[in-house]
Amino acid sequence: MEEVTNESGALESKECQLLEQQSTEFPRKGIKSFVKRVGRVTNAQQEALKRFYDKHSLAPDSSEQLDKEAIFGRIAPVVFEIGFGNGDSLAKMAAADPDKDYIGIEVHRPGIGHLLNLIEQGNLSNVKIMEGDAVEVLQNHFPDSFLHGVQLFFPDPWPKKRHFKRRIVQPSWVNKIYTKLEKDGFLHMATDWENYAEHMLEVLEADGRFVNQNGAGNFAPRPAHRPETKFERRGINLGHGVWDLIYIKK
Repeated sequence: MEEVTNESGALESKECQLLEQQSTEFPRKGIKSFVKRVGRVTNAQQEALKRFYDKHSLAPDSSEQLDKEAIFGRIAPVVFEIGFGNGDSLAKMAAADPDKDYIGIEVHRPGIGHLLNLIEQGNLSNVKIMEGDAVEVLQNHFPDSFLHGVQLFFPDPWPKKRHFKRRIVQPSWVNKIYTKLEKDGFLHMATDWENYAEHMLEVLEADGRFVNQNGAGNFAPRPAHRPETKFERRGINLGHGVWDLIYIKK
């Protein structure tokens, strides 16, 4: 991602070096799963941030709980995407499924600006943006059983063993997801790093409170409703495979 948390699955060596150099900048109070890199914001993205940010973003106060009807003007299933990157796939999914509402979170400003333009161009009333740490948002702003689904596509893989603890998919994170999902809600993850895919599978299978939609221990073929992402294509071009996992809350 370019959340950089998410959707940055296919990290090249220079990017890995940057992550390692910046890893000492994480606050001691907690381990972050992402590094907020400064990217170039285009004129169009800057204009979108200036004109549309307040219109399409959510910025709840400290411990304020979100309310579906207040946000979207209706009660509908809400899907939360963690690290939407440039927002292309999120915008496509929202446009294709107007009966669901989508909240996407990202820290990468160019990606936020790009998605704002997509929302305006597509006249998408079922997408809202949050900027910040997804773990903190899950903890502080989503009531229990608020979400119909959580999407985590191509998060930072933290490929070096000593950095595995920075991967967002951990038992404590899965526990947060479980409490925020409604009954029969879904968790859909995808990565182009085989080791991370195996890690995701191990963590979810060990939890025991979710059902693997494709059978215990199995990965899923990419479902038709998940568009191919920019970082997915980059990973494929580098010779990576792609692994999807879909779990349903019991």
